Amino acid sequence: MRYENPLYLAEESAALDLLSDGRVAIGVSRGSPEPAERGWESFGYLDADDAKGATIARAKFGKFMDAVRGDKVAPADPAQFGPGARLAIEPYAPGLDKRIWWGAGTAATGEWAAEQGVNLMSSTLLTEATGDSFGDLQRAQIDKFRDAWKEAGHDWTPRVSVSRSIFPITTDLDDLYFGRRSREDSDQIGIIDDTRSTFGKTYAAAPDVLIEQLKADPAIEAADTVMLTIPSQIGVDYNLHVLQSFAEHVAPALGWKPNWEGPVTGYPV
Repeated sequence: MRYENPLYLAEESAALDLLSDGRVAIGVSRGSPEPAERGWESFGYLDADDAKGATIARAKFGKFMDAVRGDKVAPADPAQFGPGARLAIEPYAPGLDKRIWWGAGTAATGEWAAEQGVNLMSSTLLTEATGDSFGDLQRAQIDKFRDAWKEAGHDWTPRVSVSRSIFPITTDLDDLYFGRRSREDSDQIGIIDDTRSTFGKTYAAAPDVLIEQLKADPAIEAADTVMLTIPSQIGVDYNLHVLQSFAEHVAPALGWKPNWEGPVTGYPV
């Protein structure tokens, strides 16, 4: 969001949503650490209060959500509309505001997302390291998000997604790429944005083993949506194979159904 013009992004999002018949889901965040030093300044955006651009990101996100919700965000030309008139963006896509997700890297940011009235998108890392497992940390973030949602009094049910690197080993090539790594894969602790952070482990095993591992992941149990992170550099055909393997051999055993059986909804809060 540090790099975006919020009103332009709102217009583009609404247009895409109308063209796709209301199928758009948009994930937004401050933005990940990057090789550019204060790169948003090269795009013409300044944040004097935060070296990571978080302050302007949240301010812009507020303006973006106002626009997506159809609020009148710009003063109108008084010669054309009379004094005091204001304008909303065009086009307007009803319901798009309930399909916006905020990418949160901490429990506190998850609570903030709930206050804003948007869905929670939790990634494969959290900028927290307490000694608890990544799944437990992420589950705590989800619980705090839902508690804050109740506290805010929103009148609809949000969705919660978690991201995982999951590779069912069903072919020799799968085994070559992922199966021969250490069988002791576990969460990792590292530094990101000068903060000790916890990175989720990679799941790579035969489908029956994956099913049991994923059932034991407390964050996956709490989320209504799991996003698979895939190695795009390996190519489209192989990534399609990874997704098909997961959909056919793992997802049904976890109770997940294909989208064509009905729209995905959040769990009751």
